[in-house]
Amino acid sequence: MTVQELSTFLKEHLVPAKFYKIGGSHNNRICIEQTEDGWEVFFSEKKEKVGLMRYEDENSACMSMKNEMRKLMESVYGLTWAR
Repeated sequence: MTVQELSTFLKEHLVPAKFYKIGGSHNNRICIEQTEDGWEVFFSEKKEKVGLMRYEDENSACMSMKNEMRKLMESVYGLTWAR
């Protein structure tokens, strides 16, 4: 999965954009961004990367973020999708 495919998936599954940021960070959102060493998935809080997870490849990072968004949607709305 690529970040473009992840973005499309989240939109198709009606995940509010206020929950995530693809490419960079934004306060109080789950973020995914590419770094010199690979990819990072984290929650951005007051310019801090909370729960930082690092990945070597784009697919692994995207699948991780997709799973984090699934858990968030389930906890907030009681809705989810198949893994």
